[in-house]
Amino acid sequence: MKRNYKILVLVVLLAFASCSFTTKTFDEPDKDKLLIQVITYVLQRGHFDPKEINDEFSIEVFDGFLDQLDPLKRYFYKSDIDEFEKYKLELDDQIKAYDISFFNLTYNRLIQRIGESKAIYKEVLASPFDYSVDEEFNSDYKNSTYVKNKKQMKDRWRQQLKFSNMVNYDDLMTAQEKAKEDNTLVEPSEIKDLDETDSTDADTEKQTKVERKTLAQIEKEAREETLKSIDLYYSDYIDDIQRKDWFAMYINSIVEQFDPHTNYFAPEDKANFNQQMSGKLEGIGARLQKRMDYTKIVELISGGPAWRGNELEVGDIILKVRQEKEQEAVNIVGMRLEDAIKLIKGPKGTTVVLTVKKVDGTTKDISITRDVVEIEETYAKSAIVNKDDMNFGVINLPKFYVDFEDYKSRNAASDIKKEIERLKAEGMKGLVIDLRNNGGGSLPVVVEIAGMFIKEGPIVQVRATGEPKEVLKDKDKSIDWDGPLVIMVNELSASASEILAAAMQDYKRAIIIGSKQTYGKGTVQNFLDLNNMVRNNKNGDLGALKLTTQKFYRINGGSTQLEGVKSDVVVVDRFSFIDIGEKDQKNPLPWDKIDSVDYTVWEGYFDNSETIRKSSKRMENNEQLKLIGENAKWIKTRMDENIHSLNYNKYRAQLKLNEEESKRFDKISEYQTSLTFESLPYEKELFKTDTILKEKRDRWHKSLSQDVYVEEAIHVLEDLKMSYAIKKLASTVKE
Repeated sequence: MKRNYKILVLVVLLAFASCSFTTKTFDEPDKDKLLIQVITYVLQRGHFDPKEINDEFSIEVFDGFLDQLDPLKRYFYKSDIDEFEKYKLELDDQIKAYDISFFNLTYNRLIQRIGESKAIYKEVLASPFDYSVDEEFNSDYKNSTYVKNKKQMKDRWRQQLKFSNMVNYDDLMTAQEKAKEDNTLVEPSEIKDLDETDSTDADTEKQTKVERKTLAQIEKEAREETLKSIDLYYSDYIDDIQRKDWFAMYINSIVEQFDPHTNYFAPEDKANFNQQMSGKLEGIGARLQKRMDYTKIVELISGGPAWRGNELEVGDIILKVRQEKEQEAVNIVGMRLEDAIKLIKGPKGTTVVLTVKKVDGTTKDISITRDVVEIEETYAKSAIVNKDDMNFGVINLPKFYVDFEDYKSRNAASDIKKEIERLKAEGMKGLVIDLRNNGGGSLPVVVEIAGMFIKEGPIVQVRATGEPKEVLKDKDKSIDWDGPLVIMVNELSASASEILAAAMQDYKRAIIIGSKQTYGKGTVQNFLDLNNMVRNNKNGDLGALKLTTQKFYRINGGSTQLEGVKSDVVVVDRFSFIDIGEKDQKNPLPWDKIDSVDYTVWEGYFDNSETIRKSSKRMENNEQLKLIGENAKWIKTRMDENIHSLNYNKYRAQLKLNEEESKRFDKISEYQTSLTFESLPYEKELFKTDTILKEKRDRWHKSLSQDVYVEEAIHVLEDLKMSYAIKKLASTVKE
């Protein structure tokens, strides 16, 4: 590794995971109670700002859990809530006593009400909706009350289903109107004649025709589609949620009272988290989806075993799974998707045999040797663009990924370093790092990346409660890129993204372009495997706890918590008027500051101040950005609307009004810069054998060429390059 600083790998237990943790004996035989015992113990001793578990805490858990169980208030009755209310001030005592009476009561009642809801929605959808009635539907579920009786419950379902069914109804009505305009609307008798004619021409003609239907037929067909959709929702999602999943939800309603980023991960979620952070998994390399009782292939991951084998196809249905040393295959029809995936995934080098129903209807056994699969979307990617005879580089970094089990394997830092070297080989004169929508990742990785752009010095300060602050530094004097640098951010750039942007801003090493402020997450989490807490655990996998243990601070002493990083050049975007930052979450930790550390501002010839002034002026006069800002306000207004007409004529009138208003924003998607982006030579070689990768890169390059923010970032690099030449010349003359 390049730097020899103290690595704070997330999965390693830090100061809080001392021998004081291991001296505690957990001997609760009931797994659910054991989980509460272990988690509350860890929270009280390991969290950065532990909360007192009291009556106020109890109320928050009570309200939060019921909100998660029934957000649309279409399962529980007011009588249920009244019964639950007696626990509202007792949950703190139950948590301390590892008592799960409240959970058991609410879970059993929920399962009962979900069963009853199936009969209700089927009954509602068995009768026609009258769209001529002048009534309204209020979608402000948070402020609505629980119903008192079955009649009110049925009416609540009726209104919700009538509203959702309106979309299907309108689609069918629109299809009839369009067919009439196109002269393709025909009587049912004509369709019947074509059905009875046995010829290819008749089949072709039938496909171009739309059968005329009465309003009653259209309404009935719309309801049938809605019934299929909600049946799918129940069979593919609701019915698949097991008691352990609901209990994990209850655990999270407890731990999330501490802060928004402290979360419990059930065993399956723990594995998924590790996979997302490393971008790697061991398996066949296929994305699966449940459809009714079937497990369906929806994507083959480029370069994976299934993709290389060229036998599985998108749309194939997996019926059975057999391991290489087993005689009998396991039928996975009707199985939970998570359980089916467990059978299909496995260690590298092992073989799995899938019995597959092919897209063409045939059934086939396909043998696949599992391997390590890299999920390309996780990783950094780069492109080159030429402007005015100068090459500029763009690196997109989706997250600060790392393999928790092996830091020295592929991670964001090693990949960024490679991309910089490749771009430099192409004569790069300036670099854009795109951190938009990057929610963060590994702390040591971001420290290593920041060190690539400065000679040496502090990158970020980290502080745990009751502990002296720690300054994470770049100690390597080598610099990977010393040229013009722009970092792009938005409201969803968080955590590690904010560390990099803040450090480069404090050093005056880069110009930050983006939203007024970034997300505002200034906390550090550690991933604690709960199985390591319990000796001789006989209860199976306990999962993991992601725990906020530290806060990080800029080298100037300020915190990014709540306030985020303020962009040097502020540009409006589609998130500008939506509440999505840390300050908009429940239970965020407060902002504070500590002493700054000594650091030396970047000594370059770039005129940042003048470049920022020029860019800001361009942005103020940019018509595309003005339009994006107006669209963002318009979207916010639409999102805040809660009252919806259930009268079809009024609904349609409002729809047409919205469509007319939205037409003025069509130019946003039509925007085209004069820039052309290309892949680097090494990727072009890969395209010869990997057409999927080429398609993905082509789509990315097209989106870059239509991106007004990237266009401005390139302008800024150009200005920085010009200011370098002017200031360098001035310095030479002065000398």
